[in-house]
Amino acid sequence: MGRTRLELSGTRWTLRAIPGTAAWQQVPPAARDRLAAGIAATVPGCVHTDLLAAGLIDDPYPGTSEADQHWVGAQTWCYRHEFELAPDSDLLAGHCDLVCLGLDTVADVTLNGTPLGSTANMHRRYAFAAGEALRPGGNLLEIGFAPALEYIARMQQLVGERHHVEADPYNLIRKMACNFGWDWGPRLITAGIWKPLALVGWQRARLADLSVLATAEPADGAWQGRLRVAARTAGDAGGAQLTVTVSGRGADATVTVPAEPAPDGWTSAELDLPVQPWWPHSLGDQPLYEVEVVLHDGDTVLDRESRRTGFRSTVLDTTEDADGTGATFGLVINGVEVFVRGANWIPDDAFVTRVTPQRYRERIQQARDAHVDLLRVWGGGLYETDEFYAACDELGMLVWQDFALACSPYPEEEPFWSQFEAEARDNVVRLSAHPSLVIWNGNNEASWGHQEWGWDELPGGDLSWGGGYYDELFPRIVAELDPSRPYWPGSPSSGSPELRANDPDRGTIHVWDVWNERDYTGYGDYAPRFVAEFGYQGPATFATWARTLAPADRSASSAAMLVHQKAKDGNLKLRNGIRGHLPEPGEGVDDFDDWLFAMQLQQARAVRFGIERWRSLRGRCRGSILWQLNDCWPVTSWSMLDLGTDATGAPVARRKPLWYAVRSAYADRLVTLQRRADGWTAVLVNDGTGDWPAEGVLDLRRLSGEVLWSQAVSAVVRVRSKLDIAVRLDPAGLPVADLALVATIAGAERTVALLTEDVAAALPEPGYQAYATADADGATVTVRATSFLRSLCLFPDRVAENAEVDSLLIDLFPGETHSFGVRGLAGADPDGLLVPTVLRSVRLA
Repeated sequence: MGRTRLELSGTRWTLRAIPGTAAWQQVPPAARDRLAAGIAATVPGCVHTDLLAAGLIDDPYPGTSEADQHWVGAQTWCYRHEFELAPDSDLLAGHCDLVCLGLDTVADVTLNGTPLGSTANMHRRYAFAAGEALRPGGNLLEIGFAPALEYIARMQQLVGERHHVEADPYNLIRKMACNFGWDWGPRLITAGIWKPLALVGWQRARLADLSVLATAEPADGAWQGRLRVAARTAGDAGGAQLTVTVSGRGADATVTVPAEPAPDGWTSAELDLPVQPWWPHSLGDQPLYEVEVVLHDGDTVLDRESRRTGFRSTVLDTTEDADGTGATFGLVINGVEVFVRGANWIPDDAFVTRVTPQRYRERIQQARDAHVDLLRVWGGGLYETDEFYAACDELGMLVWQDFALACSPYPEEEPFWSQFEAEARDNVVRLSAHPSLVIWNGNNEASWGHQEWGWDELPGGDLSWGGGYYDELFPRIVAELDPSRPYWPGSPSSGSPELRANDPDRGTIHVWDVWNERDYTGYGDYAPRFVAEFGYQGPATFATWARTLAPADRSASSAAMLVHQKAKDGNLKLRNGIRGHLPEPGEGVDDFDDWLFAMQLQQARAVRFGIERWRSLRGRCRGSILWQLNDCWPVTSWSMLDLGTDATGAPVARRKPLWYAVRSAYADRLVTLQRRADGWTAVLVNDGTGDWPAEGVLDLRRLSGEVLWSQAVSAVVRVRSKLDIAVRLDPAGLPVADLALVATIAGAERTVALLTEDVAAALPEPGYQAYATADADGATVTVRATSFLRSLCLFPDRVAENAEVDSLLIDLFPGETHSFGVRGLAGADPDGLLVPTVLRSVRLA
């Protein structure tokens, strides 16, 4: 008795394209015979990765290769898998389901010539009854995938045309929206088996689905946990029992209930126990517990499942202002108000099956190392794999999960309403056990777009647009299946369709006019409650471009580089944005080094300016989520981490200067110098876990280092608070071009603010002495300034492509010294770190 499982993932698959379709002529002639006959395939995977492995397409990431791949998404594809079953196989003895965790996207599933079912949703799981089609001996499983664009065309005829951003109507198919291209990503329309699949055999009953909700509340100086488990059974569970056991951290609790399915097919069990609470990494530890659920009839086990979870409470504070002018928006975890230091997460590869558990963990650790404590899983991507959320659980990374809708109107007519309901139910239950997931969000920019982007004047403006999902369906499902987490209707949103979506006095806002239309100092005009998106572009690192572009293409305006600049007028916005701040570089091949440095530095400064603005408003503002943490291919984008490869072809997410700026701006203890209408203010922000005895000094200095005025600082900044200190240093009558404010406070990074922009400052020709010393991990580069050095940087990836440096963007006055730690030099000469393109600071032309 019990469950039998036959995994069908692996390499024993073949893939073929179906000749004779309307798109067959698009297939390169040299590939037709092999594709018609079939090539080796890997599951999980996608058509593109199988074609790459077979040598039938080039890597679409380097150069201009992306455009050569469009034929792939237009074909009809078939995956085939042959397997043997012994005559006495348990899979033949009772019930058997084919469980598919992810099919991308429009698929017909056939076993031994018998149709099992069809799919049209990448974002949900499917289970097909397969027992009657199985046979002893050889079996043939076939999964055919129709072109996504053909399905979209049929849906357009069925439910009507609607406005959409990007090239294709991605809002008429339940598939990852950015698969069709985005302003940072390629148009590579995939198909394939993107998650594992298996045959699951069972006799009498099995666990078809499982929800695990774990919460915690303080009780008499300790913490009391409550576990709520809901199991949906398939088959005949009458007379059986459900036993739930929790273990770990010294806990050992069990409850058994009758498995008498309620009318909706779910059986529930609850138990209380003392626990240690799970915290985000910025506030504490991440104790995790094992939950085992056994479906049994006496001593006979019918099925069992296990989950790992953590106990915590999560509340969304939306308290109305006393004067009625607005309302707060803030997360409260275990009773503690959190200022969210977040970043938006996009799929980490255009071919998402290439993202391994190790790669997820590496990215999340990179975010944590920059003091990011929340990742917002953006609605134009995916409900991520279980491995992503497991890594967030372990590393203490909060997760804000969008439902997978973005930037366009979505039809509410069938078949879409049913698809959205099934998708939402599936993912709310699937992700329920993860303590890292703390909020569900209805959509990305759809509510805002409906209100303010003129959709009613565009094709389909009189049709349904998705409001029923955000304001009725999704909140109902979350309330029913996951009352442990708050729901918010959209980002941006003020919480109600009657209110303005992008209102800085309520809910969440997105700040994009600054990047699109204004100088980055425009962030200073905003006093928001919570910023869920804002950002500024910057190019990838040199090592990533070196493997993406031929030397002749390394210029801002080359055709190949422009393939990797997806934002509308992106380079123009970069040029316009840098004016008045830094010297504007040229855009030719000979200018590439200067262009790369200037644009990366501008990105770092712009985003840091925004983050420090939001944190200086702590109390009114309760969080910022920058756009974006990561990239899915080599590109000029808003990311902190780019995505390139190394000499072995392995993916490498290299830190852009922005990563270092975010690490500084998101530090637990921050001193930010804010220029306000009444003068300068030093704002001391404490998001650590204890009070901050802030002792130090504010100086007014010449760039020569001469201290003109000093102001002592001696204060205690309470935990999770901020303190404003008026700067009384008077620069009147002094040449502001030669002046800097310097805040040196124990326990925080030193802050240097020039009193004018770099292009107007009296920056001297950089002067320094530097030497490199090899050590066990790489090298140490020590720099002693003989002049003022502005934003001193070391770029070791120009010497060894996988090398990293521990610090960046350093301001030094004459006589001061800074040491850079470099690791990953791979035997390269450390003296190569001293050349001007590697070690450099701001130079005025």
